[in-house]
Amino acid sequence: MIDKRLLSILVCPVSKAPVEYDEQKDELVCKASGLAYPVHDGIPVMLESEARALTADEKLG
Repeated sequence: MIDKRLLSILVCPVSKAPVEYDEQKDELVCKASGLAYPVHDGIPVMLESEARALTADEKLG
C-alpha cells in the first residue's frame, strides 16, 4: 500500500505526469508515458530502467 500523501506528489520521471496506484499489480501506472513502475515493500521504484511498458489494453483502460 502506498501512502496517499506520497502518491499525491509522485510523478512519472519520463512524462512528469501524475501516476496512479494499481493495488492488484502493486505498481504505479502512468498512462501519459505508457509505463508502470514497481513497488517493492511499499517503496516505489521510479526508475525508467525498472518500469515495464503498458499493454495496449492497459493504456486504454
